Amino acid sequence: MEANDSLVIKAPKKSPLLPRLVVLAFAMVCGVYICFICLKQINTNNGGSTTSNKFLDVKVVHQLCNSSGIEQWEIPLVHYPNPVTFSREECVCNPVRYFAILSMQRSGSGWFETLMNSHINVSSNGEIFGKKDRRANVTAIVNVLDRVYNLDWFSSASKNECNAAVGFKWMLNQGVLEHHEGIVDYFNMNGVHAIFLFRRNLIRRLISVLANSYDKSKKPLNGTHKSHVHSVAEVLILNSLISSI
Repeated sequence: MEANDSLVIKAPKKSPLLPRLVVLAFAMVCGVYICFICLKQINTNNGGSTTSNKFLDVKVVHQLCNSSGIEQWEIPLVHYPNPVTFSREECVCNPVRYFAILSMQRSGSGWFETLMNSHINVSSNGEIFGKKDRRANVTAIVNVLDRVYNLDWFSSASKNECNAAVGFKWMLNQGVLEHHEGIVDYFNMNGVHAIFLFRRNLIRRLISVLANSYDKSKKPLNGTHKSHVHSVAEVLILNSLISSI
């Protein structure tokens, strides 16, 4: 009976010290590796400078403008340019439409463009593709178009901040026909309104072309060539020249 009543005390198990040391060493190695990778990424984002305190490269995302006042079908045709050369300030959410006046010489395009520019919020920048280097290929044309429609093209007609429509005059012999496929794709992608302006009376246009050519060579208006007349006296002089051609 006394033998059965005695307590049996088991010896305590030995603590697994070696496995714990292995786990601790593994965790330390992983921690050092992770810290090394993080420091390397921060160093790369800072352009290789280890002394820079810049840890986050935060980019400001512009808040989208409210287009509730625009018809659903018209939304792809309005734009909110972000010019590089200036800030639109309070006009940043003013929608802008793109246009291009396609015409031929002596068709009244100068008068039509002057009429459009009389509006305070419309900018038509003239014959910007008159220089050959600007229309040498599709890439050059697209670069010019991007500057014009981003409001970074400055001319006497530019009104900058609060433009509601921006465009230019493009003669058909200034690269339009040679690169028409790329131009059509650009117009469709960016919602550019193409305004075709043609003179209905072709005979009058041909007469105007001849008169302009004669004026360019003879310069009867005080020794200067004027593509467009600006007074009644100049009109009478050109009329007399046309009758003599």
